[in-house]
Amino acid sequence: MTTEMETPTQTKILSTLVHDMAVYNQWANQTLVDYLRQKPEELLYQEVASSFPGLKATIEHIWDTQRFWLCVIQKTTPPTSFRFEPFQGTAEEAFEGLMENSKALTTFIQSLDDAGLQEAVNFDSPWVKGTQARFEFIHQVLNHSTYHRGQVVTIGRQLGFTDAPMTDFNFYLMMVKGKH
Repeated sequence: MTTEMETPTQTKILSTLVHDMAVYNQWANQTLVDYLRQKPEELLYQEVASSFPGLKATIEHIWDTQRFWLCVIQKTTPPTSFRFEPFQGTAEEAFEGLMENSKALTTFIQSLDDAGLQEAVNFDSPWVKGTQARFEFIHQVLNHSTYHRGQVVTIGRQLGFTDAPMTDFNFYLMMVKGKH
């Protein structure tokens, strides 16, 4: 199957790539959430050996990190992390929170032109401090979410799931974006 897609112009390469990645992130999160909603609810809370103790906890981490980085790239004060004020909601509420945040992240990123993407953003945390172009922080959060979506699939394998959805960026480009 061959899919023809518009090639970005030289002056639009950065914004095209970053905008595509933001939409991809939202699509991949939605694809994973839709998949997890089909699984037995008790397995969403089942503890496993991983960096986060289960599916719900990993979804919460993706959401919490996206909340944090959205504030960084918007130059606003981040909310208190779930590490310090634990999220007490259900898996469904975590899914809804992740998707609301993913939409807000996409909307903000798509509002940025190349100049906005290249704007310097200061970052100060207990772990690292510095100034980078906004698109580099955007790349960080989107890459982080991709990493942990893979972890969700691996946790699912430990729980006996063998039907994880395809959420690769190239699959998105060819099968989702390419069909619009």
